[in-house]
Formats: sequence, C-alpha cells, structure tokens
Amino acid sequence: QVQLVESGGGLVQPGGSLRLSCAASISIFSINLMAWYRQAQGKKREVVARISSGVTTVYADSVKGRFTIFRDNVKNTLYLQMNSLKPEDTAVYYCNVLTGGRLYWGQGTQVTVSS
Repeated sequence: QVQLVESGGGLVQPGGSLRLSCAASISIFSINLMAWYRQAQGKKREVVARISSGVTTVYADSVKGRFTIFRDNVKNTLYLQMNSLKPEDTAVYYCNVLTGGRLYWGQGTQVTVSS
C-alpha cells in the first residue's frame, strides 16, 4: 500500500504563488508516472501536470507557463510550483502515482485563489 500525503495548499491572492508537495511512503525512484490533478467544486477531476521517471513533463493548456511539476527522488516527494495563480485555479489538488499496476491517490489539498 502506498501512502501519498499532499500539503502546501491554502488561500492566496490572484497573481500569487504556492508550492504543493506530495510525500510518498515508498521510494519514487522507479515510479514512471506521477501526476497532479485538480477538482473544482461541481466539476470533473482534471489532470494538471504529469512527470515521468525520465523527467518528461506534460501540462494542461490552462496552466502552461505558470505551473511547474518536478520530483525529488531522494526525498520521495512530488511538487507542483504554481505561479501567477488565477481564481479559476481554485480547486482541491490531488497527486497520484502509477506503480505495480495500481493507481494511488492522495487525500487532496485545497487551493483557493481569491482577493
């Protein structure tokens, strides 16, 4: 069983920044695919960014140029640096990993962008 614990969410003004963290209970060195998703109230969960073990990254069009996904294989942690935040970025953010043929999710962290 893999445990994922997100942190770093909160309330921020438009234009501000936050860094989300997702700490894994196992070594992530060999995990090929890790990702951040988000779910706004009343909407479907959507992918925000993905990163492979080879550090190839893919971003949703809505966050390109503003968000950066990266991983620290020593700390077994996945990150999402979010800059130039907009009200429409308000959502619960979840990390997930695909390993051993199973998909694991964290509990989510709330990000609210509001003045």
